[in-house]
Order: sequence, then C-alpha cells, then structure tokens
Amino acid sequence: MTEATHPDSGTTRSTSATISPNILRYLSQITEEYGVDLQPELDQVGLTETLMRSAALRVSYRQGSAVIRRAVELTGDENLGLRVGAAQHLTAWGLVGFAMLAGDTLQAAIEAGVRFQNVSGAMTVWSAGREGSDYVVRADLPDPMIDPHVAVFLVQEAFSSVVTLGRLAADTGLAPQEVHFAFATPRDVQPFRDLFRCPLRFGASRNRLVVPQAWINRPMPGRDPVTYASTLELLEGQMASRRRQQDLLEILEISVAQSLPVVPSFSEQARRHASSERTLRRRLADCGTSYEAIVEGVRRERVELLLHRPHLTLREVARQAGFSDERALRRAVHRWHGMAPLQLREGFSSQTAGTTPGQGRGELREQP
Repeated sequence: MTEATHPDSGTTRSTSATISPNILRYLSQITEEYGVDLQPELDQVGLTETLMRSAALRVSYRQGSAVIRRAVELTGDENLGLRVGAAQHLTAWGLVGFAMLAGDTLQAAIEAGVRFQNVSGAMTVWSAGREGSDYVVRADLPDPMIDPHVAVFLVQEAFSSVVTLGRLAADTGLAPQEVHFAFATPRDVQPFRDLFRCPLRFGASRNRLVVPQAWINRPMPGRDPVTYASTLELLEGQMASRRRQQDLLEILEISVAQSLPVVPSFSEQARRHASSERTLRRRLADCGTSYEAIVEGVRRERVELLLHRPHLTLREVARQAGFSDERALRRAVHRWHGMAPLQLREGFSSQTAGTTPGQGRGELREQP
C-alpha cells in the first residue's frame, strides 16, 4: 500500500458538470425536516425534479454551491453539513462504497475512497497518508474563493460522512484520534462532540482527521479480495470515462473563454474538434450538459472575475463578457445572483475587506 494517496485533481473549472449529486440529494432530505423545500432552488440552477431522479445526472461545482448556500440560509443551521454527512449510507457512494466494504483494512478502504472520489460525488479534494507517525485524512477546498458558508458546509459534510461511513463499514466504535477544522469555532460545538467523540481543533491551518493507529490496519469485516479487485476494475473504467468527459468539457470551456467577447458558434466548435454537430451534441448530453450551458457558465465566470475589478465600468464588463449591452448584462446577473451587477460588486468588495473563516484566530482545541 502506498504511503500517501493523491487523487486525480479532476476539472479545475467550476462550470463543468462532472459531480454526482449525492450531497444535494441528501441535503434535500435533511432540509425537509426543517420544513424547507429545496426544489425551487434546484429548479433555479436547472436541476428539475425529473433530472434529480436520474442516475446519469452530473452537476457542476457552481450549481452545487448555489444550492448549498441557499439551504444554509433557509434553514439557519450553521452545522447543516454535519447532519447531511451523518445521514448518508455506503450506498450513497455507489461502487466506491462497495469497494470500501470489500477492502482488506481500514487503510485500504480509505485509499479506495480517495482514489475514486471523483466517482463518488465528493465536492472537497481528498488526500490521505502518513504525517510522521500519524495516518491523516485531509479535505481541501477546490476553490479558495468559495463562499465561506459553503466552505464550512463542505468540510463538515466531508468529515461527518467519512466517519459515519467508516463506522458502517468497519465498526460503530470507530472514532478519530483528533479532527482539525480550518474554520472558526461554531456557536454550537456539541454536535461535533457527539459525532466525532474525540478532541477537536478549530481555526487550524488545514482540515485534517487523524486515524488512530489501532484502527488503520484493522481488518474490515466485509473484506473480500476477489470482490475488491473486480470492483476496482469497474471503477477504473468509470474513471477513464469520467476523464474523457472532463477533457471534452474543459476543452470547450477554454475555447469559449479564449474567444470572448466573441462566442464561437456550435457548428464552429464541431469543426474545430473534427466532429459532426449531432455527435458533439450527443457527447455533451452524455455529460449532462449542453453547449449553451457551457457558454453561460464561462460568461458567468468571466463577469464575476471582471466585477472584482472596480476600475471597469459596467459597459466594459458587458463588452468583455460578450454581452450586447449593459441591459443584457443586468438581466444575466439578476438571473444568476438575484441582484444587480453593482450590488454583486459591492458584495465582492465586502468579502475582500473581511476575513475568511478562522483567519486571525489562534488555534482552539476543544476537548470531547
């Protein structure tokens, strides 16, 4: 077994629809307990009720983040991520969960989860390995500029789900040696104590979960070498297919981004990639997206980047993002964010002037 596990980084662009929507499905279940119906929020980002029932559905990081942000706002629960993670079952991770069950040891199960995280629907970037004498599981955010509330949710969900699934796969007595969170101490720490049953540290430099040495090489109750090997083979096939999808989406996104303010026509994109329009449209449908959605996502990303530059006028922002005029820009920003471009710019300025979660605070160790 390797000493450290580093996953494929996957797409670097937030507009690519490559994430299995497991988190959003469980999020919808949990918010129902608060009397909150998330379907209107899902509809707003193009995830209709019919689509959410599709096994082939993939969502973008941007879609997922938008729904999570609204769920936290609507429920008012700062620990919502903990509850979503704790509600999950191994079946939520599909073949990845099955591989973890069949692994020889807990370390093998963890490393299978890290290796195939892009198949499981993870929205954090997992890694695992030795740090001195400790075996550590790390959860990093793919985008350091992510909304702070979404960031806290994702880290909570990540560690909550990995501990919950570890107990389901290995033993209910499993508890980390300690857990470090990069965000500030929440108002209510008790749910963390109840779930993790170990020393906690908030305002840390990195999100880390230390696995006790006594557990790391412990045999898994459901270990089966033949089933494990055959499941990994199936997952390798899925990963290869996923990489091909990501490559196509990133190539098109980069092509659009480099061409702005002019947007290449769909027929031009098909010619560039030596494909018929029908074949390219089918390949995009297999990825759960369309060329129009890709253009929309790249334009949105460009607008948000330009609005961070206070010296640019709205007319210039509209021109550089490929809009016909300021009115078209205003309509698009309102559709994406529910506010005017200048309000969005003010919000960006406030975020830049403020501090990120956990910044400027000393590490705080919370004993269970």
